[in-house]
Amino acid sequence: MIELLRRVRDVDPDRPAVVTHDGTATYGDLHAAAESIARALTESAISRIAVTDVEAAGVIPALAGASRVGTEACIYPPAEPAEITDLLARFDHHDCIAGSPDVDHLAKPLGAPSENASLPSDTPEERPHLVLTTGTTGTPRGVRHDWNRLLRGVERVEPAPEDRWLLAYGIHQFAGLQVLLHVAAAGSTLVAPTPRRPREGLRAIRELGVTHLSATPTYWRFLLAEMQSDGGGSPPLRQITLGGEAIPGTLLEKLGQVFPDARISQVYAASEFGSSGSVRDGQAGLPIDVIGRDEDAPVDMKVVDGQLWMRSRTGMLGYYGEESVDADGWRPTGDLVEVVGDRILFRGRTSEVINVGGVKIHPLPIENLVAGVPGVAICRVHGRPSPVTGSIVAVEVVLLPGHADADVRSAIRAACSELPAAARPRSITFVDSVTTIGNKVIRSTS
Repeated sequence: MIELLRRVRDVDPDRPAVVTHDGTATYGDLHAAAESIARALTESAISRIAVTDVEAAGVIPALAGASRVGTEACIYPPAEPAEITDLLARFDHHDCIAGSPDVDHLAKPLGAPSENASLPSDTPEERPHLVLTTGTTGTPRGVRHDWNRLLRGVERVEPAPEDRWLLAYGIHQFAGLQVLLHVAAAGSTLVAPTPRRPREGLRAIRELGVTHLSATPTYWRFLLAEMQSDGGGSPPLRQITLGGEAIPGTLLEKLGQVFPDARISQVYAASEFGSSGSVRDGQAGLPIDVIGRDEDAPVDMKVVDGQLWMRSRTGMLGYYGEESVDADGWRPTGDLVEVVGDRILFRGRTSEVINVGGVKIHPLPIENLVAGVPGVAICRVHGRPSPVTGSIVAVEVVLLPGHADADVRSAIRAACSELPAAARPRSITFVDSVTTIGNKVIRSTS
């Protein structure tokens, strides 16, 4: 990580690296801060550390400094003190960067290095990094990576100093890390508003010159709703990237209409598997040629009993507290797929299947139908317990302004009328917001 900062620092130290409404941090600033952190880590002989800072200008030097000396850093999500306390205990962290009075008695904050503190002459061969999963399917797990593997994913990134990428993901998420690595490898600028919600993101796009944006489909739906509400027109984005969830074709079409000058890419990636690269053909799903690649390919996939399996040379080394895995071996992704013609189409997650009287229902196709109904800003399809069938299909809907509940309810029932009886929504509830974690919809049974 630090080598990416150094590469830009050496040619243009004053180039903006992180921009917010409060100020700018240059590549020179970040590299200097990273070197200071690296010296402090070396002087204190710290091998593992938690990063509780939530601002990009603080997190990036922490990651870069740790990568310089082989300290395993782990970025924590924005959380209440009780949640941080739990994470510190579960992942055995006794030191932290950017601590607070609420947790200082549990994890010692990293201090400044002494004037005589030095750095090792060489970067260590092993440079571990720990990424926490978002916890969308349960308690977050620690995914063990190595910077040498992570950096393989950006080896071919071309310089693009004029690009400005919005940070829509939490920087603690693997997707946020991927955006950060791409920006640093290209020598671009990261626009990092907080909090990382679509409303603040839209303001940053309009006011801070954002040209590129990578986000989940859920984030994009909320962003489109915000744009419709404020009536400010379409920002001149040049690159749109979607990932983190299944991407319906209807959303791709809508984005193409709203941002006609933008290139649209889809990325399939996960904390455990790294990134499979991008697809830019405007069609939902993945092309069939991701299956059966050469043994030396960075990423390969296969379908086993309707589930996507993957192996990646940029993937994890294992989970924290568990035995190491074959770093280049096959593992199930948890994504249910169907091969249709020359495409691999996503049907949902194994953890999201709704059992309605013994019939297995996938919520994603239903959600895509409901999302296409006029007046629906965003929706969530999930299972609701039933004493008769075990579960029923339930829908939560956030309305666009100017639409009536009764009209949209009728339209949803009409849109779903051709579905099998077990898949038709039995409960339609209008809400102010839907349950999300990391800008992903949570569809587990409730």
